[in-house]
Amino acid sequence: MDDVTLLDIDGTVIGSASKHLVHTADTPLHLGFSCHLVDGDGRVLVTRRALGKLTWPGVWTNSFCGHPAPGEAIHDAVHRRASEELGAVISDLRTVLPDYRYRAVDASGIVENEHCPVHVAVVGGEIAPVASEVAEWAWTDPATLVAAVRAAPYAFSPWMREQLELLRALGEV
Repeated sequence: MDDVTLLDIDGTVIGSASKHLVHTADTPLHLGFSCHLVDGDGRVLVTRRALGKLTWPGVWTNSFCGHPAPGEAIHDAVHRRASEELGAVISDLRTVLPDYRYRAVDASGIVENEHCPVHVAVVGGEIAPVASEVAEWAWTDPATLVAAVRAAPYAFSPWMREQLELLRALGEV
């Protein structure tokens, strides 16, 4: 998947463009998604972005993120990326923050500018993360994760920090 869906300020689709060409110092608004995976014990999966990632390499973040292909249903894209990035089969996928949007600038100057609905899902079985996407991963309880983010916010992606607070307010993690 090389193309992302471009959006206007109201979230209306206005076209598509190459993912690699839009992530610059002037990234246009586009459609993405985030997913937080939980297991049967109530733990949350956090991942550390691979060092080869264009933006925020090496920082800890939510379970996985991605972009639906133009015309692809967002739930289909979440299932696809769970498999591609983590080798995971997920169930009970729920959209919990449908209107989440963020803009953040990486230390390199590259901008993330996304309408990024946030999902929570249950993972079944083991995961097998792809090294080009995930450097490390850990299952943690939500209280420990919140404490870690508060103690060292610079070690976590800006979207994950914001999402975690919103999810806690909703009682989702």
